[in-house]
Amino acid sequence: MITMFKSYFAITLRTLLKNKVFTAINISGLAIGISASLVIYLLVNYHFSFDKFEKDGDRIYRVVSVFNFSGEVYHNSGVTAPMGPTIKKELTGFDAVVPFRTWDGDVKISVPVADKKETMIFKKQRKIVFADEELLDLVGYQWIAGSAKTSLQEPYQTVLTESSAKLYFPQLSATQVIGKSLYFNDTVRATISGVVKDIEYNTDFTFNTFVSKATLENTSLKKPNDWNNWNSTNGASQLYVKLSKGTSPQHIERQIAGLYKKYHKTDPDDHSTTNHLLQPLSDVHFNAEYGVYDQPTASIPTLYGLLAVAAFLLLLGCINFINLTTAHASQRAKEIGIRKTMGSSKKQLVFQFLFETFLLTFIATLLSVGLTPVILKAFSGFIPEGLHFNIATQPGIIIFLATLIIVVTVLSGFYPAIILSGYKPVLVLKNQAYNNTGKTRSAWLRKSLTVSQFVIAQVFIMATILVSKQISYSLNKDMGFKKDAIVYFNSNFYDTVTSHKYILLDKLKAVPEVEMVSLSSNPPSSNSTWSGTMKYKDGKKEIEADVQQKFGDTNYIKLYQLQLLAGNNFMQSDTVREFLINKTYARVLGFQQPQQAVGKMITWSDKQIPIAGVVADFNQKSLHQPIKPLVIASWNTNERTFNIALKPQNASGTTWKTAIGKIEKAFKEVYPNDDFDYSFFDEDIAKYYQAEQHISSLLMWATGLAVFISSLGLLGLVIYTTTVRTKEIGVRKVLGASVSQIVTLISKDFLSLVAFAFIIAAPIAWFGMNKWLQNFVYRTEISWWIFVTGGIIMILIALFTLGFQTIKAAIQNPVKSLKTE
Repeated sequence: MITMFKSYFAITLRTLLKNKVFTAINISGLAIGISASLVIYLLVNYHFSFDKFEKDGDRIYRVVSVFNFSGEVYHNSGVTAPMGPTIKKELTGFDAVVPFRTWDGDVKISVPVADKKETMIFKKQRKIVFADEELLDLVGYQWIAGSAKTSLQEPYQTVLTESSAKLYFPQLSATQVIGKSLYFNDTVRATISGVVKDIEYNTDFTFNTFVSKATLENTSLKKPNDWNNWNSTNGASQLYVKLSKGTSPQHIERQIAGLYKKYHKTDPDDHSTTNHLLQPLSDVHFNAEYGVYDQPTASIPTLYGLLAVAAFLLLLGCINFINLTTAHASQRAKEIGIRKTMGSSKKQLVFQFLFETFLLTFIATLLSVGLTPVILKAFSGFIPEGLHFNIATQPGIIIFLATLIIVVTVLSGFYPAIILSGYKPVLVLKNQAYNNTGKTRSAWLRKSLTVSQFVIAQVFIMATILVSKQISYSLNKDMGFKKDAIVYFNSNFYDTVTSHKYILLDKLKAVPEVEMVSLSSNPPSSNSTWSGTMKYKDGKKEIEADVQQKFGDTNYIKLYQLQLLAGNNFMQSDTVREFLINKTYARVLGFQQPQQAVGKMITWSDKQIPIAGVVADFNQKSLHQPIKPLVIASWNTNERTFNIALKPQNASGTTWKTAIGKIEKAFKEVYPNDDFDYSFFDEDIAKYYQAEQHISSLLMWATGLAVFISSLGLLGLVIYTTTVRTKEIGVRKVLGASVSQIVTLISKDFLSLVAFAFIIAAPIAWFGMNKWLQNFVYRTEISWWIFVTGGIIMILIALFTLGFQTIKAAIQNPVKSLKTE
């Protein structure tokens, strides 16, 4: 057996070294497909591995809320604050009920330094929660110091993860940290009562500071306004439950519905509905409707799409290998005939060829392993930080690669092995092995495989063009407001001195490079949404709608150049006294002309508010979403965002840089302890489409790889054809055929394959692109020129690939080719 494998290895090595060009092309094609598959495997495996370590994770659920306001459905990952404690007392069917509250926004943590008067300051700290030991137990944190039972029972007690303890107390061990103090936002002094290990697995529970819930109830932080309120749902109020064995989620949902009905006070005029659902722990990482603690969620359709891309690229590599191997078969026909004459069986030859394929695939896999870190670095912009590549510590990678080698070996090598081992020695040795090969079933299979390659490549090309077209449309579409040369930033939410923002406002107005300044709740387009129910009686019926709300001063619509269709701008006020409404809301209220809405009264928070004017519609969010009913009003206390329109750049392009420097100086004069964080409005709009831009980048790479591999496949087929038609080409040249005629004769068959692939690819591409565009309410058209451009690009690439080999065959001396034959 060992002798046989040595023989196989020697023959394989000799064959590969003898045909260096074919070997390099085959390895390159397979390495590209395997590299892509490996990177995509790492990405998909990373996301699907989230929160798989929790004990009885299949019985852990998050309780979420779904609201229906006048036909508009809203999702919230939180529940009413009193729901968790009440479920504990009144409902059954749970092994654990775990309510906790996230501390949203940036938190300043101050740590006094022992034996020194100075204090270490850590700004913008996040991932802080108010919880008890049940959360730590549910997730499975391991304790290093402190007691699980007592560390979060009393007010001001705080538990840190090991990494946070080292950050705040770098010179102390975990046990030495116990009893030390730190301050939250300079007001709340907390004592460290425990330290737990950081979770080593992939998880969405990335909290690193746990403050006892009793701190909220009994301290200077003050109890949240919704703490005992069944009528208010806050995303910060989270609730996880672990069901008892045999308890169904539907049974628990019915119990919670009954509990909510019991305590929730319903307004007779409120026609909205609220439902509470159990979201499986396995769904938390993938469900963007509910979100996951300010972290990006993964999209299962996108991951499956990436798997499809990997499969296609791998398939292209396999097809490419088959075509090149069969194209090269003519040079091995005599070898096969002689080996059969000497007694080799078909089984032995099949095994020999499969071993050759295995060795090629193995070499390609080694090359892929070396390329993967480079690819991960190149795509670091959208590769998750927690994704790592290390074969030594990730045995799953070895299993995946071993499986991939076997699959690719069988897919790529089985057909050529059967064909090559099936040659008859008598015909081979008489040079008749390839008679009429162009008309055989094998030839048609090779052509079919090549068509398949070009179908995939053309679909990728067309999809790439369409995605780029949609991104360009999204970034350049008039959204109904000015977005260029506008900077905005938020003032300190915790600042209780109202005059500070007005002092800063005056300072900003004095900056020469600033054209206009406005205070508001947020810009016209923002991911932050504030909405509520509003009512209007037209004399016959009451119209109730969920309406988005934005607040700003009188400069707000001027700075963003919102078009006033009817009426007047609202007046500056400390409280809401009048509304501007958008055209969409005017239509919801039944007004055909904007002027008809002016002066009408809207009921909001039990107050009658007049409509001062109507503004043209603008996109409050990305183009994925429709324009919603909207009101704009003045409400000074809710206006903490500074919107600044900058003057045009000067000839040297320094105006904006100078302006921002002066703006920061003014900000620091009013808020010396706060960081100055600003954003350009147009850049934030572009961030809406980061996912699409990532898709576009991936598609470009996938398209390039697909075209490259397909070109190699085409090269293999043209090599095969020119090899078996060598005598025909020589005869035609002797009879007077020119080089151009011969090139045309050979090329037209291949170009017809590209054209046939286009006929198949076009409807497939249209179907896929049309489905993808459904994600956008406002979308570009699927123009005819996308398909034409895709087809032309593929034809040009095919001509370029064909040119070298066909011209080489056409200019060959016919005497030499006929003598060879």
